[in-house]
Amino acid sequence: MTGYANSVPSANWPNGAKIAVQIVVNYEEGGENNILHGDAASEAFLSEIVGAAAWQGQRHWNMESIYEYGSRAGFWRLHRMLQDFPVTVYGVATALARAPHQVQAMKSAGWEIASHGLKWIEYKDFSEADERAHMREAIALHTEVVGTRPRGWYTGRCSQNTVRLAAEEGGFAYVADSYADDLPYWSEFGRRDQLIVPYTLDCNDMRFATPQGFNSGDQFETYLRDSFDVLYAEGSEGAPKMMSIGLHCRLAGRPGRAAALKRALDYMASHADVWFASRLEIAEHWATHHPANRTARPSKMERDTFVQEFGGVFEHSPWIADGAFDLELGPTHDTAEGVHSALARVFRTASEDQRLGVLTAHPDLAGKLAEAKRLTAESTAEQASVGLDALTDEERETFTRLNDTYVAKFGFPFIIAVRDNTKASIMAAFEHRIENDRDTEFAAACLQVERIAELRLIEKFSP
Repeated sequence: MTGYANSVPSANWPNGAKIAVQIVVNYEEGGENNILHGDAASEAFLSEIVGAAAWQGQRHWNMESIYEYGSRAGFWRLHRMLQDFPVTVYGVATALARAPHQVQAMKSAGWEIASHGLKWIEYKDFSEADERAHMREAIALHTEVVGTRPRGWYTGRCSQNTVRLAAEEGGFAYVADSYADDLPYWSEFGRRDQLIVPYTLDCNDMRFATPQGFNSGDQFETYLRDSFDVLYAEGSEGAPKMMSIGLHCRLAGRPGRAAALKRALDYMASHADVWFASRLEIAEHWATHHPANRTARPSKMERDTFVQEFGGVFEHSPWIADGAFDLELGPTHDTAEGVHSALARVFRTASEDQRLGVLTAHPDLAGKLAEAKRLTAESTAEQASVGLDALTDEERETFTRLNDTYVAKFGFPFIIAVRDNTKASIMAAFEHRIENDRDTEFAAACLQVERIAELRLIEKFSP
């Protein structure tokens, strides 16, 4: 749920491109639900008949002819328009097997042909074993028909198991069953790192076939141009992204929509520093420039390891890490911010006595423990960072006097995030906060404890 957050990697697109534009042509016609294909009912998805119902045990002649338009006319219109672009085809294996002329045209244009599954049907209710069997059959049929094995995978009408099954299959440079980002990203499945190259449902002509979608070509064109402009501007500011465009032969292949598509592509091509690329080219580029990098993931640690790793972040209080382990930890917690959030939640919900124990576990600033070199390694480094380990006699006397007065008044040592301060600002804060009432100072000290923990985690997670 976090993604790249504020640490978006530099895409380093070829030749300094500000945006990568990726065009997908979905080839599904001939792979849809049809009793001629052994299915139980007719197709009901993504056609001019918005809200169509599946006809059990019957052919739907109107639906069949709409799909047929895609293969007979729409494909060829898109092919003529896009034959000089590096297109990726999402090819349903059974549809490709019924389309020798179209497959040859795809290959002649140099288009990448990725797998779009065995059949253009819903997989949400498939058993894991049956879906795996369909995936293997799709790869075999695709290889037989196209002549090469697919390097990319996109089911589209997928199940909760699809991406994992594709990763476990092991032969895909990328999986596209995700809409989660504007850049590729890696996901871990067991010992396998799978690159995900996200797809799109917004810059997609499917919205001509859904309620509240596009109802005219100019809406489609405007949306594509606006999406391009925002991403191009982000790239110009130093954070290049990827723009996916999803097309279907029976939808964008219609003349009025094709005209809008052409105007949008002409607009994009008129800009400098635009990289039109296939999904495979993007995947290979990303794998080269941003290879998978496995690190120890807190959300995957055993309890003892987690406590050992983070038990000292809140000074001498491993019970906080032990409590954080029992929270709902996931990939979003595999960062300094994520671990800090979990630890801080436990600290904030602890009793006042427990939090007081954390405060009293902290050493005096430049106090006797520091002089005796009995501080934790973290505290030693923190105090040394602003010169508290090298005070003059006068400074040491001042700190000792303030420490004694502060502890006598509040019952816990003065705590401040040293790395946020200088020796002078620490002294000023000391003299100011010593005038607080206990409740105010207790709250202030707890906030400083949390900040110290945050800084320690940031340092811990730094490469």
